[in-house]
Amino acid sequence: MNKTTAAMFALAAGLSGALCLAGPAAAQQKEVVIGMQCDRTGPTQITGVVLCPAMHDYYDLINASGGVDGYKIKADEIDNEYKVPQAVEAYQRQKQEGAVLMTLYGTPMTVALNQRLEEDKIATTSPGFGIAAAADGSRYPYLFPIAATYWSQGAAAVKFVKDKLGGNLKGKKIAYVYYDNPAGKEPLPIIDELQKREGFELRTFAVPPPGVEVGAQILDITQRYRPDFVIAHLFGRSPAAAIKALKSNGYPLSKVVGLVWASSEADIQAAGGFAAAQGYHAMQFAGAGDNYPVRQQIKAMYKKEGREPIKLMDENTVYYNRGLLQAAIHVEGIRNALKLTGGAPPTGTDIKKGLEQIRGFTLDGLVPPLEITPTDHEGGGWVQIFQVKGGKFVKETDWFRAYRDVVEHALKTAE
Repeated sequence: MNKTTAAMFALAAGLSGALCLAGPAAAQQKEVVIGMQCDRTGPTQITGVVLCPAMHDYYDLINASGGVDGYKIKADEIDNEYKVPQAVEAYQRQKQEGAVLMTLYGTPMTVALNQRLEEDKIATTSPGFGIAAAADGSRYPYLFPIAATYWSQGAAAVKFVKDKLGGNLKGKKIAYVYYDNPAGKEPLPIIDELQKREGFELRTFAVPPPGVEVGAQILDITQRYRPDFVIAHLFGRSPAAAIKALKSNGYPLSKVVGLVWASSEADIQAAGGFAAAQGYHAMQFAGAGDNYPVRQQIKAMYKKEGREPIKLMDENTVYYNRGLLQAAIHVEGIRNALKLTGGAPPTGTDIKKGLEQIRGFTLDGLVPPLEITPTDHEGGGWVQIFQVKGGKFVKETDWFRAYRDVVEHALKTAE
């Protein structure tokens, strides 16, 4: 054997040894890529700057304990600025980067991307927004609301108002003030149907984007219509503007219930603080406050790493906790998918099936007992109501849902 041949054998042996050593390390680098869309700079950034960091925190918590059955979560976030063109571009980039699970941000963006999701077979979540009919998994196989849709929220709001007004809505006057886009309009068919059933009078008041000019609508509500109760379906900067206007016009906030995107601490603070918003009712699909084990686990993770959690974790628990809900559902779906694949890398279809096997998931009380099935991608449609009282959100109801026959009929007949 000459020196050249000997050197080649030595190099080959070295490479072989290196590859053997790299094997376990490579195995540890197994990843599941999640495409995250967010709005950190657009009109709804008041939500995005809290919800999206919460999702990253939960993924970090899972990764810090070894990931999901050896797979680390890689969350690829893109700011879509709450704009459809940016959302479509972000989706294409994340798909090319290998995302097998996505989370969208915003109803207009969800409507624009739904067809592509189905064509590409990528499971996607849109908690508490998006297309209400997507609760029907047989028609929307890859879109998962995983929380009360706008239809379920609208039904729950009417039930709550009925209870607050003594159990009878006949002859009562309800105002529905909403952000004038597809999301704001979506509960209307349910509320219209319930108006016929319960016999109340309904008037609707549209607030044009970006939602900060609400004076004319609130004046019309408080001085002319004078309703017995107001249901507010607003988001971004409009909830605070509406709360301020209602209060300045002398309307009691104890007769107002905000759907889920008008119900965070940020909305209350922007309206002048908890003292100014005393009595306001806030609908939630995840718990508000700090008294949940997963939040303490994340704080302990930060402390162990010598870092400080984002201040907004405590200043806006509503949006932060919703981010935890969403990320936790993703992880649970991935875990179920890996059981189906026997540990092989999951596809979007595998994760779809994994999400559809979630049963009784509560995240230690942070969320209702979700049950997601091939036909129910909503998880049941449960909500809670909190009230601004004594400088904080106080839980007013247990988890409940309402008029399921009306919601289910809407699902069956949706175009």
